[in-house]
Amino acid sequence: MDTTEALDVMYQTFRLAMEIALPLLLASMVIGILVAVFSAATQINEQTLTFVPKLIVIVIMLAVLGGTILTKMQDFTIMIFNFIVTG
Repeated sequence: MDTTEALDVMYQTFRLAMEIALPLLLASMVIGILVAVFSAATQINEQTLTFVPKLIVIVIMLAVLGGTILTKMQDFTIMIFNFIVTG
């Protein structure tokens, strides 16, 4: 394996990590902002008010995107194994 191949594998790894994490992080960020605006408007400063909606949205996102995430991870794993076999 030369440097170019190693960098390509690293790039694909980071890209896959971003493709998997980005929808979950964006959903969590949007809910966090909405809850913060609601909390500031009503002056309710409860810690669980921010945690529970984020947790619910993350679980829903995982249920919706779970198959896609699994497929992407399987494809990446097969690609890595094929890369190892072929050298």
